[in-house]
Amino acid sequence: MSYADLKRKEIEYSVGDMVFLKVSPWKKILRFGKKCKLSPRFIGPYRVLKRVGPVAYQLKLPPELDRIHNVFHVSMLRHYRSDPAHVVPVTEIEIQTDLTFEEEPVQILAQDVKILRRKSVPLVKVLWRNHSREEATWELEEAMQQQYPHLFGSGKFRGRNFFKEGRVVTPQFSRIL
Repeated sequence: MSYADLKRKEIEYSVGDMVFLKVSPWKKILRFGKKCKLSPRFIGPYRVLKRVGPVAYQLKLPPELDRIHNVFHVSMLRHYRSDPAHVVPVTEIEIQTDLTFEEEPVQILAQDVKILRRKSVPLVKVLWRNHSREEATWELEEAMQQQYPHLFGSGKFRGRNFFKEGRVVTPQFSRIL
């Protein structure tokens, strides 16, 4: 018995089970837009129609994915556990004709300065539309200000932190220090 077999488990799905389909990063067939950290790793859920072989399953795919074959290896599938939080109404997402959608930031949740060896990098934590607070991401403040200036308010220093003597200081308290 090899070490690889110790963690191996047989995965089986029944007809009618709901599964997520893994989106392959190196094949452009299932990619939705450009590759970025917010792009989905799994799509679906889709219903299992039948078991084709010992490790292959046929799925019921929507008409938008009719260009790809509907039989997948078990390693490309993940069991779907029903959760109301997974359901995003399609009306909330504006999908283009090429099946892509644009992520839109809603709010800046926090600000921080990442200190590297020779420079400091201002970052902002961004809450994205149709995502929860747990899915908020840290982005470069400068890039976010250029792309989405409305998130930072109209004042010159509103919502900004300053880096002073190795610590982050908010503008309203900078006179005290």
